[in-house]
Amino acid sequence: MHINQIKQEWFHLKPNRLGTGLSLCVLLAVYPASAHDFWVQPRQFWLAVGGSTTVSLFVGHGPDRQLWDADIKRVTRLTTRGPNGTVDQIRSIQQGGTGRISFANPGFHIVVLQTNFAASNLPAIRFNDYLAAEGLTPAIAYRKANNQTNLSGSEIYNRQAKSIVRVGTSNVRDARYVTVPQGLTLEIVPEQNPYTLAANAPIPFRIYYEGQPLAGATVMLNDLAADAEPVSKQISDISGRVAFRVPRRGQWQTNVIWTKPLPAGRAAQFETTFSSLTFGFDRPPAD
Repeated sequence: MHINQIKQEWFHLKPNRLGTGLSLCVLLAVYPASAHDFWVQPRQFWLAVGGSTTVSLFVGHGPDRQLWDADIKRVTRLTTRGPNGTVDQIRSIQQGGTGRISFANPGFHIVVLQTNFAASNLPAIRFNDYLAAEGLTPAIAYRKANNQTNLSGSEIYNRQAKSIVRVGTSNVRDARYVTVPQGLTLEIVPEQNPYTLAANAPIPFRIYYEGQPLAGATVMLNDLAADAEPVSKQISDISGRVAFRVPRRGQWQTNVIWTKPLPAGRAAQFETTFSSLTFGFDRPPAD
């Protein structure tokens, strides 16, 4: 079994069921930074009205990319939000990480996915390398301040992802729900709709954590056609903002990770969230 998959499959616990009795799985090999990438990828990002597309859940990148094959019951939220409101799509994704979603109404639609928590425990060197690679400064600072740098590290973590799909060739331009948070713990929010922004303009994003703008987070931009290495990497500013120049072709992913220390006495030291946003500049459908 691939190490990415091992890390995903051990725990199937609801957030409100986590407590001091949680046992942590001990990974015998380090999971690489690429294991943390997680995203929703529609096969098509631009559909005809009433069309449908295969939707896949992926983890990893480059040679480590694979379908997310954890227990599908770990998905606690899967919805689409469009011009006619929110639709529950929880039954659209099957075990194995693939499914199909239909879009009846023209306009922009946001696919939103959230999982419950899993857990991991790593030896000190591996945990420190992971924190450094992902820019998880709260954990680095906490471990240093509490003389824990040479101790193993443990975390509970969940995954959250969004994807923006457009339907029809005469999309409504004023889709304000595209540029506002969707209620995730950690969220990448475009400040302007990537599909209506001028082609030569950078796409601005704002990072929110627990409802507030997040400064100091490492945000990566990945070309999903060639994702062995990020195309660009930025640190969110004091207002939680980054901006990427993205060619108006191909399929793209942004991702961010953040963590916080847990109170003493909890079974894990940190609570970590992995978040992503995908969008793509496909050819117009034949309506």
